[in-house]
Amino acid sequence: MKLSMATAPISRRDIVSRALAAVVGGYAFTWGLVAFIMAGMVAADMEFHDAEHLSAIIGFLAFLVIFVTAFGARRIGRLWLVLAGGAAIMTAAATLIQNQVA
Repeated sequence: MKLSMATAPISRRDIVSRALAAVVGGYAFTWGLVAFIMAGMVAADMEFHDAEHLSAIIGFLAFLVIFVTAFGARRIGRLWLVLAGGAAIMTAAATLIQNQVA
């Protein structure tokens, strides 16, 4: 049995978009995630520095997953939508939690 590995050529625009999604989109999503987790844990009476360190560890792992996923995603538009939308939603939620705690 012979497997066909015919694929369409990858454009320079696609490579740049994936690299930007991996770095910039991944950073924005991770920043929102860390802010959301940290605000939630502080609101749940966890010590600030403990919440800070735990959310940073989770954020590091999330960034690694996002970075790898950006290069394997089938649809780059959907990836950008998830990263930008997730970052905006989690940042807004973190802001709301912080305003409720303060």
